[in-house]
Amino acid sequence: MGESCFNQTEAFKDQPIGTAVSHLLTLRTQLSVRMSDSQEATSPVAGIVGPAACVSKVELRVSCKSLLDRDTLNKSDPCVILMVQNQGQWTELDRTEVIKSNLNPVFAKVLMLDYYFEEVQKLRFEVYDIHGTHSIGTRDDDFLGGVECTLGQIVAQKKMVKPLLLKYGKYAGKSTITIHAEEISGNNGYVELSFCAKKLDDKDLFSKSDPFLEIYRTNDDGTEQLVHRTEVIKNNLNPVWEPFKVSLISLCSCDDERKLKCLVWDYDSRGKHDFIGEFYTNFKEMQKISSGNKVTWECINPKYKLKKKNYKNSGLVILSDLKLHRVYSFLDYIMGGCQIHFTVAIDFTASNGDPRNSCSLHYINPYQPNEYLKALIAVGEICQDYDSDKRFSALGFGARIPPNYEVSHDFAINFNPEDDECEEIQGVVEAYQNCLPKIQLYGPTNVAPIINRIAKQAAGKEPIKDASLYHILLILTDGVVTDMADTREAIVRASYQPMSIIIVGVGNADFTDMQILDGDDGVLRSPKGEPVLRDIVQFVPFRDFKTASPAALAKCVLAEVPKQVVEYFSHKAIPPMNPVVNSAPNSIANTPE
Repeated sequence: MGESCFNQTEAFKDQPIGTAVSHLLTLRTQLSVRMSDSQEATSPVAGIVGPAACVSKVELRVSCKSLLDRDTLNKSDPCVILMVQNQGQWTELDRTEVIKSNLNPVFAKVLMLDYYFEEVQKLRFEVYDIHGTHSIGTRDDDFLGGVECTLGQIVAQKKMVKPLLLKYGKYAGKSTITIHAEEISGNNGYVELSFCAKKLDDKDLFSKSDPFLEIYRTNDDGTEQLVHRTEVIKNNLNPVWEPFKVSLISLCSCDDERKLKCLVWDYDSRGKHDFIGEFYTNFKEMQKISSGNKVTWECINPKYKLKKKNYKNSGLVILSDLKLHRVYSFLDYIMGGCQIHFTVAIDFTASNGDPRNSCSLHYINPYQPNEYLKALIAVGEICQDYDSDKRFSALGFGARIPPNYEVSHDFAINFNPEDDECEEIQGVVEAYQNCLPKIQLYGPTNVAPIINRIAKQAAGKEPIKDASLYHILLILTDGVVTDMADTREAIVRASYQPMSIIIVGVGNADFTDMQILDGDDGVLRSPKGEPVLRDIVQFVPFRDFKTASPAALAKCVLAEVPKQVVEYFSHKAIPPMNPVVNSAPNSIANTPE
């Protein structure tokens, strides 16, 4: 764990349990290190292959209000420094420009970051009064205030306003910093185009032309790239080609003014197609199509235009329909206001061992978290950034519970059936520790009841109409489930609801049979053969991460969640509640797909 962390642990050895819980959370934060760091990039941990691809890139725009005035003759010259935490050390990632003599600066420089849902990305914004061109003063009177947060908190709020703090937590007067987040989306959808033509030139001697259409994109270097070639319409001078779909990246690199070259040919089976004509356009012009109106181009043969005195055209090409389908991203939903509700379900079966025994998986060591706590904190600290009320459901299964000590496979560990939620991750940890002396570990390991419970909550009382809520269920278990058939059925039913399931196997049991629930090696099916609508389960054995940081576990089990969120809402054709407006293209209404 490292010498410094060990020393801190020893210091808490004799502290009350509540203090120790707080310390566990502190240690979790200290150990939350990006997997891209060299220490873990080479770690032989199962399921981890180098740095993960980021979900998206995010732009941060920064402004400040009521900054402290540190200059004697005029106002402060502020600059914001963006720091990121790597391996516990703060390093500068980027900085804004310096704005002269302004206590309410709005910075033009955009700060860009890679965004990873499955990581705690700790950021620090420091505001300085700059003297000279590039220098940052080292004196305390140059420091105008700072704030720490996570990138997850910023994107979840979309606009974050925080008071600036000086050293030792002292407020910097009434100074505040405002951070706006916006996703940079390269591939923001695709377009469906329908073309037809009229009165094309007849190139055949004994029959009519067999026309097809080609569309080429002009690249930045002047070269041309084929985007699409339609099918051939046989023996027809007024062809109607089948609608086709093409991504905006392919069509115009998301630049609606990029030049497009369109060619019409008369098909020849020997490959020597006869040229009918051409025209030039761009996606912006295509978007002029509206209800009842069409966009028409004259198909021109340059040779005929030069040679023939009365030449008008070689026919007309008509865009009869255009449908733009917006492909929403995970951040579109999160920044649109979608909340992630986190539920943890803990295995209290007898196979875990007596919690009073140090060999038990539930043994509470005041200065070393057990595997249940490590997994809970690692995953929970990611999810809490996306839940505005920071209240989390905490359930248990496989135990005899008071007052009648009947076996329950679905109980609130705070013993409040009316409200199973706890305040923040620390509240879940405390409820877990408090319930252990009050229950009797029993069995069997049945998880279907809890999956059905969360699926019912996710479904709600009415059909889901908006993207306001998504559920993540974390199941922590020490063995293979005994109700496998019911669990498979429950997962198939749950795949139709806005939820994902993460199962972490704790201890040294043989979890081979659990891999079937993951679905990575094939489609999971119910006992009756019905397949899941979408893959919503991720299973990992905790032992694969014993030598890695808690961040490594979170990275592995949460990496698929963004895709699962998008898959659900896309399948339901539900757009974000407040979709981020994308600048390219911007002249047509977006349609979810």
